[in-house]
Parts: sequence; structure tokens; C-alpha cells
Amino acid sequence: MVKSSLKPSTRIPLRSILTVPFVAQIFLVVGLVGYLSYSNGQKAVDNLANRLIEKTDKLVEKHLDSFLAAPQQLNALASDAVKTGLLDLQNFDAAGRYFWYQSQTFNVSWAGYALPTGELVGAGAIFENQGVTIAELSQRTDGQLYNYKTDSEGNRQEVVDITEYDPLSYDWYLTAVNTKQATWSPIHVEAEFGDYVTATAVHPIYDDNQQLMGVLAVDHLLSDINNFLSELNISPSGKVFIIERNGQLVASSSTEEIYTLSEGQADRLVASNSPDPLIQATAQQLQQQFGELDAIQGHQSLQFRVDGERQFVGVTPWQDEYGLDWLLVGVVPESDFASEIYANTRLTILLCILALFVSTGLGILTARWITQPILNLSQASAGLAKAARDRFADGESDQPVSGSGIDELNTLAESFNQMADQLRTSFTELQSFNNELENRVEIRTTELRETLEELRRAQLQMIQSEKMSALGQMVAGVAHEVNNPINFIYGNLSHAETNIQDLLDLIDLAQQEQLSTSPAFQKRANEIELDFLAEDLPKLMQSMRVGAERIQEIVKSLRVFSRLDEAEFKSANIHEGIDSTLMILQNRIKKHSDRPEIEVIKTYGKLPEIECYPRQLNQVFMNILSNAVDALEEAMVNQSLVAAGNRSAIPSRSSFQIRIETEATADQQAIIRIADNGPGISPEIVQRLFDPFFTTKQIGQGTGMGLAISHEIIAQKHSGHLRCISQPNQGTEFVIEIPIKQKSTQ
Repeated sequence: MVKSSLKPSTRIPLRSILTVPFVAQIFLVVGLVGYLSYSNGQKAVDNLANRLIEKTDKLVEKHLDSFLAAPQQLNALASDAVKTGLLDLQNFDAAGRYFWYQSQTFNVSWAGYALPTGELVGAGAIFENQGVTIAELSQRTDGQLYNYKTDSEGNRQEVVDITEYDPLSYDWYLTAVNTKQATWSPIHVEAEFGDYVTATAVHPIYDDNQQLMGVLAVDHLLSDINNFLSELNISPSGKVFIIERNGQLVASSSTEEIYTLSEGQADRLVASNSPDPLIQATAQQLQQQFGELDAIQGHQSLQFRVDGERQFVGVTPWQDEYGLDWLLVGVVPESDFASEIYANTRLTILLCILALFVSTGLGILTARWITQPILNLSQASAGLAKAARDRFADGESDQPVSGSGIDELNTLAESFNQMADQLRTSFTELQSFNNELENRVEIRTTELRETLEELRRAQLQMIQSEKMSALGQMVAGVAHEVNNPINFIYGNLSHAETNIQDLLDLIDLAQQEQLSTSPAFQKRANEIELDFLAEDLPKLMQSMRVGAERIQEIVKSLRVFSRLDEAEFKSANIHEGIDSTLMILQNRIKKHSDRPEIEVIKTYGKLPEIECYPRQLNQVFMNILSNAVDALEEAMVNQSLVAAGNRSAIPSRSSFQIRIETEATADQQAIIRIADNGPGISPEIVQRLFDPFFTTKQIGQGTGMGLAISHEIIAQKHSGHLRCISQPNQGTEFVIEIPIKQKSTQ
């Protein structure tokens, strides 16, 4: 008997080998796709909710910035009108008409003022169907508050309301008196005027002796903010509301009121007690999350659940320069926008499960279709082998059956391997192309970003250039207009002096010859103090000549600074440009009632005329000297605070100085040094001082382009160098170095 050369092993049906891995892979892929679909759905919901809330917060911030600026602007205009005499606080008729116009122009609910005597004048639309009424409380109203209906011109008509009112006992007046500055009074509710929830902008007015003249006040209805929030339509069930740091509601997109009425008394609601369940739950969650609302300093995003449903919350602080400190809160339920996403996710998972069953069934059928011929061949081979063994057992001599590979399966494996290689190559090429495309997109994005930055820089440079050009034109125009009359005055002073001297000589001659001994002449001479006039007139004419010469110097400085009638590039005297700039800044340099004079020490060397762009160099001098004055004014404020005991560790200065030095070097370079003894600059800021858009000033006080443009003018226009040398508490020095003679290619 011939033994088989095949060793016994675990026998696994070919159908199982083909079916089980295929089905396992399908399960794995379907499970992974379902998990990724659910995870991506969650991420999409989170990103969409946060972006929606952030966008809503930005819209609310922008609206508050513009909406709440109007009352303070109205107060500032009224304060300026009082200081300039355009508004007389004692003329109640004119004042009432003034605020009648202003309340409509600025679209505020009420505007007016109260005097320390308890008198009050104002105007506003506080009565239903009465339009804008004028209110007055004075002696002629017997100490009661009269509200007058008005016609289309602001003239008072009949009285529509008389009430008892003491403005000196109200929060808005007391807040202004206590703070002594423009600010906001606490939000209050006037129940007698209906839905009258207001924030009052107050502005105290003082005379030159710092005595209180009155308090300006402007009421702004917060219901307008409610209307804006309700129109945002953040989501079908979402809410936007504004609260103070103490938790009280300021405004909301809900239809519920932000105050309660009890026996005619109006009390503001705390957000955690709001009748709107979503606002109430959100406020309670904020208190639970942060404890005190004062702890919220930046934008915060959080989530919580109400009845098992996720709620997305965004909190953004908002402040203004007059003391308002609010929190903008947006809350969106997950169901408002996630239902469609989750429906798509569920559909994807169901389709994956359906595909799983279909693929499993097809896999089983395919495996059966593939293995059935092989099974038939295996059974036939087994039958032949069994027949051969039976013959060998009977003693017949026969050779064992040699096995051989299945050609179709080998061909199929080879084809599969070739296909796998081709796919691998295709995927490699696709990945390479994708990486190249990403690199190109990144390069293009960087180029576009740089181009946008250049456009912004060019735009600000153009604006700066236009400002300086406009300043130069204005200065030149003023100099031209002043120059003609002052030349006329100065030219006629000598003739006036000669004529007056001739008259005085004639009067002296008449006295010597005793021609003026008549009693009438002597009486008139005593009345006009003839001897004093004869002595004072020459001095008066000399003073007028000095004043005229001073005005001529100022006009000359203005024309030197503007240089509109000169060539763009020419040889110029640098010292004239510096002096003209100092003349323009003279009002900021000289002594004021609240601060000392800034001492300017000039040490000019022997500089020849320099080839340059004079107007642009004057712009550089203006930027540097203006910054020096700003720094010294800051040092003055800090020193006054130290003297008042409010700050410490700040060095005291006996004087505030700006030093200007010029010199010419042996290698034909002109050096201009401008230094101050102000508070100095830290090394970190010095490194970024000439970067575009970098500024240490507050918003609205500078674009950060002044020194950057100055550096460009010196470096590119004049082939020179501009550097800053400074240390904290050691002052600041700017050094300008430019060639006396520019290259021919410049």
C-alpha cells in the first residue's frame, strides 16, 4: 500500500474561508461608517451651534456699540453748547426747544437736564399718542413737573400732564454728582409710562470754578434692544438675552417682560427667575458653572441639558467706556438645527445595515458560486483517490495520484495581485497629486493673504498721505489768508507811527508856544489825560509792531511746513522744517492751567541744505514730535497721580523736556536726534515700533501707521536710517540719519 504524503491538518471548508472574512470585513466597515457618521454629525452640530452663537454675539455687539453711543454723543454736544454759550441753562424756553430737536435727531426717548436748584427742562416722547412733549419744572410751574404738547416747530401748546417730581432724589442725578463724569445710571423702570425701561446717560457740567452747573440726562429705551434681539431669529427656539453682572435682565428676544409689576411698583427680573424657561435654565446654569458672573472675562462656550436635550450656550462680555458692563448670552437647543443632521445620520446607518445584509447575502451566494465547482472537483478527486486505494488494496500495483494546482485560481490570484499593484500605484499617484495641490493652495493662500495685507497697508498709507496733504493745504490756505491782512497792517504801522509822532510834536509845539491855554482845551486835555497819551502811544505802536512781526513769523512757519508751492524734491533747510513743526505744535507744548510747559532745547549744528523731500520730512518730524508730546503728557498725568497718592514706583521729574540736536558728519551724513525725558519704552515694544498697524494707543487714538510710514520715508525715499533708543523710565530718543546729497538714481 502506498502511503499518502499529505499530513493531517485542521480542515476548514473553502466556503467558510471565503465567506467569514468577507462578512467580518463588511461588519467592520459598516460599524466604522456608522460610528464616523454619528461622530461627524455631533461635530457638525457643535460647530454649527458655536458659529451661529458667535455670529449672533457679533451682531449684538455691533448694534450695542452704535445704539448706546447716541445718548453720550447728545450729552457731549449739549455740554459743548453750554461751554460755548450756545445753550443757556437758565433760558428754559430755548433749552426746551433745543432738546425737542435733539431728541428727534438722535432718536432717544427723553433728553434734558436738571439744575442743583431742583429745576428741570427736557423733551421726549414718553406719553402715548402725544408725540414729543416738552417738560419743565421751575418756579413758574410752582415746583411741579409740567409736560407740554408741541406743534411741528417745537412750540409749546396745552399742558398734557402735571406731576410731582424731585430730580435731585433720583439715581440718575445722584450718579452724575457722585461720579463727576459722563457715565450711565442704573437701569430703571417707569411703570407710570407703560413699557418704559431705560438706561440713562448722564453728564455733569461744571463751571470754571468747578462748581456744579447741572446734570445732562438722556433716557434710551431698552425695548429697542428687545426688538432688535427678537428680529435676529437665531433659531426657531433659540434665545438671545443680555444681563448685568448682578444677573438682572437688560433685554431679551423673548416675548416675556424683563420686569414685574406689584401694586403699581415695577421690579426688574433676575434672569434666573425669568418666566421664559430657556432663559431661566441658562441663567441658573451660568451661576452653577461660574459662581459669580464677574468671573466671566472672555468669550465662553458651554453645554448643558434640559429634559435630556443638549443646549448650546455662548457668553460674551460687552463693555463701553462709560461704565456699562453686560454679558451677551445666546442659547440654542440642539433640536433646532440638529434634527435634519441626525435624520441623515440615521438614514446613513440604516443604509449601512441594509448594505451589510445585502453584502452578506451576496457574499454567501458568491462563495457558493465559486466553491461549488471546486467542491465538485474535490469530490471527484476524492472519488478517484478512493478508487485507486481500493485497487491497491486488492494487490494491484499502481502509482499514487499526484496533485496539481488549479490554473483558474492561480490566474485569478495573479490578476488580483496585478490589480492590487495598479491600485497601489494609482493611490500613490493620487496622494502625490493631492499633496501637490494642497501645497499650491497653501502657497496661493499665503500670496493672497500677503496681497491683502499690502492692500491694507497701502490703503492706510494713502489715507495718511491724504491727511498730511489736506493738512498742508489747510495750513497753506490759512497762512495765505492771514498773510495779506497782516502785511497790510504791518506795512501801515510805520506810517501810523510817523503820523502819530507828528501830531504829538504839534501838540507839544502848541503847548510850548502857549497856543493851547484856553480853558476848553485844558479841560479836554485833562479829560483824555493828554500827558499819559503822549507817553503811551509810542509804546502801544511798538507793541503792535511786535505782535505783527510775531504773526508774520507764524505765517512763515506755516508756509514752510506746508511747502505746497515748492518742488517735491529739492534742497531744503532742515532746521526750518523742524521749527515750523514746533510752531504748529506750540499749543500742545506751552503751559496750560492743568500742566506745566514742555521745554524744547534746540542744539542745531552747522547743516548745509539737504537734498530731500521737504514735505515728507516734515511729516516725519510731526509724527516723532507728536509722539514725544504724547509721552510727556502721559508722564505728567502719572506724576500728578503720584502726588495725589494714587500710584507709586514712578520717578518724579522736575521738568519735561524735548531735546533736538543736529549735526553733519565727515562722511556727508545729516543726523537729527529728537529725545524726550518721558516714561520710555520697553525693549519688546521697541522691536515692533516700526511694524505696520502696531500701536500701544487705545482704539480710536491712532492707526499704528505713523512710525511705519516715517521709517519708509527715511529708508526708501531718502536712503537713510531711523532708529529708536529707549529704556523704561529713561526717556526715548529717535535718531534720523540721511545723506546730505542723494544719489543721482534716487
